[in-house]
Amino acid sequence: MTAALHVPAAGADPAGDEGARSERGSAVVDFVMVSMLIVALLMAVLQVAVYVHVRNVVTASAQDGARYAANADIDSSIGADRTVQVVARATSVQTAQGLDCTSVEEPDPSGSTVVVVRCSGSVPSLLAALGNLLPLEVTGRALKEGS
Repeated sequence: MTAALHVPAAGADPAGDEGARSERGSAVVDFVMVSMLIVALLMAVLQVAVYVHVRNVVTASAQDGARYAANADIDSSIGADRTVQVVARATSVQTAQGLDCTSVEEPDPSGSTVVVVRCSGSVPSLLAALGNLLPLEVTGRALKEGS
């Protein structure tokens, strides 16, 4: 007894199911769409992490600049320059150049003098085409030492 080999006719589905043939290649499309969604979510999480990091660095730098300018033998206006230098060392020169920092002396309600360093700017985005979309405003304060 010999077994007969069945060869499907041209254009016929080998499995015999026309519905399976219409879904051919859909796995590739599904993979691409899901991959794009995952990449977009990953970029959003990374952007939040960059924003929080830069905000914390600029806040700590403004506090350092205020403490430095609060020394008795130092002019209070130097606090802004010190802040920008610390930010440039901790992040990048581009981030530091994007900041606008000021340092002034203000009276405290207790009668003391406080050095206040204020910085404003924006955090660079991970996608350069979007530019700097996330605003940033921080303040650092320190009591001025007596001369």
